Amino acid sequence: MATTKTHILTTPSKRGSSVSPPGDVTSPQTAAPPVKTTGHDVTAKGGGGVADHGVSLKATMTEISVKGSTVAVNGDADNEKLKTATNKQPSIPMGQHDDVEYIGINEPPSPRSPSSSNNMKKVSILPLIFLIFYEVSGGPFGVEDSVNAAGPLLALIGFLVFPFIWSVPEALITAEMGTMFPEDGGYVVWVSSALGPYWGFQQGWMKWLSGVIDNALYPVLFLDYLKSGIPVLADGWPRVLAVLVLTLALTYLNFRGMTIVGWVAVLLGLFSLVPFVIMGVISIPKIEPARWLVVDLHVVDWNLYLNTLFWNLNYWDSISTLAGEVDNPKKTLPKALFYALILVVSGYFFPLLTSTGAIPLKREDWTDGYFSDVAKIIGGVWLRWWIQAGAAMSNMGMFVTEMSSDSFQLLGMAERGMVPEFFAKRSRHGTPTIGILFSASGVLLLSWLSFQEIVAAENFLYCFGMILEFIAFVRLRMKYPAASRPYKIPVGTVGSILLCVPPTALIVVVLALSTLKVMVISVIAIIIGLVLQPFLKYVEKKRWIKFSTSADLPDLCNAHETSESLVY
Repeated sequence: MATTKTHILTTPSKRGSSVSPPGDVTSPQTAAPPVKTTGHDVTAKGGGGVADHGVSLKATMTEISVKGSTVAVNGDADNEKLKTATNKQPSIPMGQHDDVEYIGINEPPSPRSPSSSNNMKKVSILPLIFLIFYEVSGGPFGVEDSVNAAGPLLALIGFLVFPFIWSVPEALITAEMGTMFPEDGGYVVWVSSALGPYWGFQQGWMKWLSGVIDNALYPVLFLDYLKSGIPVLADGWPRVLAVLVLTLALTYLNFRGMTIVGWVAVLLGLFSLVPFVIMGVISIPKIEPARWLVVDLHVVDWNLYLNTLFWNLNYWDSISTLAGEVDNPKKTLPKALFYALILVVSGYFFPLLTSTGAIPLKREDWTDGYFSDVAKIIGGVWLRWWIQAGAAMSNMGMFVTEMSSDSFQLLGMAERGMVPEFFAKRSRHGTPTIGILFSASGVLLLSWLSFQEIVAAENFLYCFGMILEFIAFVRLRMKYPAASRPYKIPVGTVGSILLCVPPTALIVVVLALSTLKVMVISVIAIIIGLVLQPFLKYVEKKRWIKFSTSADLPDLCNAHETSESLVY
């Protein structure tokens, strides 16, 4: 006998509170309430395209909450009673019930996911803060080029002003959209919900490729910091072998699970930041404030300057692809983003402030890895070795967190039927094995690029992905203002548009300053994505490779339409 599944919606008395759904049971299909039907599955959609998982219609009793009122429907009762009870409720204009929530976001977790078992703990707030920290920053390693490109004054101003232009808007949008769609896949799901699956795939392709390019940078930075102490790692086969061994070791760490990755990020973060605190304290007697004011606008490399700022302060949205692995994401994610923002900005500004003020300026020396030399000048050899070790640990942290984000993004896309089903397969540790292997292969293929080429290439692709995110954010605000948003930026439609203006203007500048080589490579990559999606659909139609959509995920095409017509 066919069974029917429905998702029970309710309006909690307090925004952000959690309501436990009833247990899972099944019933004959004839007992279903009058909701939209597809095949044997009947799903009542609600909220911002996200619904509770695994709540089934009980044959003898179903409880449907409508603005706090409970209507009891017996399995053999006439469906007209349900319609009458529903119609008696007062209609509520759009935009006046933003506090409506679906029950239990990701609670209980999808039965398809091994991470939902008792043995698979989800990521709590402290590890999540450091995961975001490593997605975005990892410490001040790599900011040295900003001094080289523009001098101390512009470097310091950049890391104070730039976060308000870019980081704050991106973090706020991530908090709202990540709690609206708390599932693996993140920004791919946002864009798919707003613009359709074709553009959702393009978003996934550009952001995944950007992430892999970005991850190829960390072995390069790792060896750049070690080559002054171990010259043999500067070039040749020893360097190639070191990249290979490092990539394989960190890939295995990713395979072992998100809980391990999260707490490793906490330990690595503390180890990497402490020496800069010590260096800052030691440097205080040597600081000359006049050194901070040095600037010469005639010799500013604006391309290098903006790319360095942009690279060091973006990727706030990457944590959204891990939302399905977070404990209570609707509350945890916004808090973690706020604390991570403070940690990232202070982690850049304080070391730059103390270092540029404590030693004479030689702009040509300020390249990636120079903080270790500054540490030797200020504190001695022991501090230099700690900074170098901290840089190595930081790059390990950035590598594993970026790979987690990239691989879980592929998993989320596979659960949506955008890429082959095998990307959704998890290991016994709850990790996407195939996604990890694909991401690691991309890192190895791209690790031959230079630091500046990697930064410019990933920035170019990342910019296009962010434009799609801004469009999706504004479109969902305009088209579905009543959809559930556990965290909502306290601005209206006009404010949402204005919030996106400064980062969009910055994107235009970054793209305009790109070199011809980077632009050509990036455009070719974008064209590949435009062709790849129809090709994969053709492969799916021919059944050459298996594709599937998880039954535990909401139907993005109908979710918002239903949320507008239902009375909560």
